[in-house]
Amino acid sequence: MDLRQLLDSITPEVYDSLKRAIEIGKWPDGRPLAEGQKELCIQAVIAYDARKPPEQRTGYVPPKTDACEPPSMVDKQPQPLKWKE
Repeated sequence: MDLRQLLDSITPEVYDSLKRAIEIGKWPDGRPLAEGQKELCIQAVIAYDARKPPEQRTGYVPPKTDACEPPSMVDKQPQPLKWKE
């Protein structure tokens, strides 16, 4: 079985199970995830994610919009601080 066939056989439920195993370090039955198994699970999750649209991938961060940017100092003049006694 090649990688493409393996990825085609992964269902959304299996994908969620792999992600959960990576997160908690255990298989659903409670057995600990070996380091080699963890690496393979991470590779499978990354390869499976690569087939999805970018906004549906694990760890996707949407690009910044102008609304998220701090106001430009060109638009506003600095305001002096007023101390109250």
